[in-house]
Amino acid sequence: MNNELQIYRKRLIPEECILLKDDIIVEQNDDYILTKWKTLNPKTTFSHGCSCYYLKEGFKISKFYRHDGSLLYWYCDIVEYTRRPEDNALIVTDLLADIILYPDGRMHVVDLDELAEALEKGLITQAQMTDCLRQLNNLITIIYRDKFDRLQSPLEKSGL
Repeated sequence: MNNELQIYRKRLIPEECILLKDDIIVEQNDDYILTKWKTLNPKTTFSHGCSCYYLKEGFKISKFYRHDGSLLYWYCDIVEYTRRPEDNALIVTDLLADIILYPDGRMHVVDLDELAEALEKGLITQAQMTDCLRQLNNLITIIYRDKFDRLQSPLEKSGL
């Protein structure tokens, strides 16, 4: 049996659950997991990146890089983590609300329409919606208080 952690990305819209078999775990501890990856499907604007899964906060903070290696943006997912100890798996459910931070300082909160649709269609529970909104608020507060560097730090220290 493989003892290495298996990370799955679970999406609600469209519904899918994919093993991120090619992602490389760079570091993991009780607080976070750092990974580096290439896109699952070819993209014109970016080709690879790295992510920090904050296990206690319900965030996944990712850096998306262009083909030339320059930073396109930081992409922040609001997520829910489910551990499956029997096969050493971590299921990362995307709760749809996201924040994009551009190098020039602009910030966009996106996919709130999908979050509303997921609630209307019963794809998420009221508890998941409540958690998502609280985690989104926490992340926005961190950004507005100029503390996002704390979330960037593990990736920067690892040279990712």
